Amino acid sequence: MHIHILGICGTFMGGLAQLARAAGHRVSGCDANVYPPMSEQLAAADIDLHIGYDPAQLALRPDIFIVGNAISRGNPLLEAILDAGLPYVSGPQWLAEQVLQGRWVLAVAGTHGKTTTAAMLAWILEDAGLSPGFLIGGVPLNFGVSARLGASSLFVIEADEYDTAFCDKRSKFVHYRPKTLVLNNLEFDHADIFDDLAAIERQFQHLVRTLPASGRILCNRREASLQRVLARGCWTPVTYFNDAAGYRMTGDDAAGSLCLWGEQGEIARGVWGLSGEHNRMNACAALLAAEHAGVSLERGMAALARFLNVRRRLEKRGEVAGIAVYDDFAHHPTAIATTLAGLRRKVGDARILAVLEPRSNTMKLGVMKDRLADSLLDADQVFCYAADLGWDAVAALSPLGERARVETDFTRLITAITTAARPGDHILVMSNGGFGGIHARLLMALDGKK
Repeated sequence: MHIHILGICGTFMGGLAQLARAAGHRVSGCDANVYPPMSEQLAAADIDLHIGYDPAQLALRPDIFIVGNAISRGNPLLEAILDAGLPYVSGPQWLAEQVLQGRWVLAVAGTHGKTTTAAMLAWILEDAGLSPGFLIGGVPLNFGVSARLGASSLFVIEADEYDTAFCDKRSKFVHYRPKTLVLNNLEFDHADIFDDLAAIERQFQHLVRTLPASGRILCNRREASLQRVLARGCWTPVTYFNDAAGYRMTGDDAAGSLCLWGEQGEIARGVWGLSGEHNRMNACAALLAAEHAGVSLERGMAALARFLNVRRRLEKRGEVAGIAVYDDFAHHPTAIATTLAGLRRKVGDARILAVLEPRSNTMKLGVMKDRLADSLLDADQVFCYAADLGWDAVAALSPLGERARVETDFTRLITAITTAARPGDHILVMSNGGFGGIHARLLMALDGKK
């Protein structure tokens, strides 16, 4: 079967393309914006890529079009498909029908930590010899790809609450029908499609309703929003983590140590290369989810020592003249603050230069602008790229005083950062997009500054 995917370079759709290719289908696709790491993965999978949405792509005559949720009415190729009466389907529906049907789905949902937790879970299962399939919204370094079919009935998926497609405004995750579900956290996000937190909680309740009584929910005890979700109806056993009287993870960032606790006390100790309370919470959830699939907590803890994290999660991209440049996907104030706190614990009193691109739909709408300054308090200097924003970034960051600088010109932004940087500094770039290849540009400019 020939499948043509609209919006193929998104993390979900690109992963779906790789699964379809691995299943033996001929796959092609199109997108307006192409950047690594997805562009690299698609090329490695021998998937034909077309730039833009020219209706002339109908001449490819695929058997079916898969339409990504970034594609809206008015898109010229989508309009041509509709006018011609050609077959199409959403990505989540195709995935559910062609890949997930009949498999043990382990889903990871929540506002933050989905990618890292799903990657941990997939690795724990892999390390135990269970060869899971997975579709993750990032590239786990242990695997080098964001998706694979796997060789067992187990399938790990990052369960996103964003809407499914132009024709289906339910959250993606209602299609997945998991047997094991991690509920990491829940706060307001995606202001472009949700009116308030209650609207998102309603979608999470829809997800909870799809789990069987033989399944298991792993839920963050400290999240009041998740308690409200479960209180609306739950027919599946719930195990809590991040629980002062139950399952929880402690550790020492400096020593890289971990300790898993339960109701009866210490369960297992281990070491790993990550840091931060948020990652320990993610690890606790992943261990409990893997245990539901048959991996002992002790074995899971041992696997974490070999977990290498995910690309674009505090990933060091290079160092020039004693100045380190990091890349991180953080784009929500909570994630920005958490990422900065993690780097601060790692570098101590060294200067951190935070570089932010408010690119997500929620950030562009300005819904979170009043929280932005507080989220950046751990940075010594802040550089914000504010091109095409509909709100005043200078005013939003004014509580930071002279520590903050806003630029609308990309070249001036590079110059400002490299001028300010000095040996021993750590430059943390945060964006959920390619950010114009800023990491390489910064490293090149710093090299020229030597």
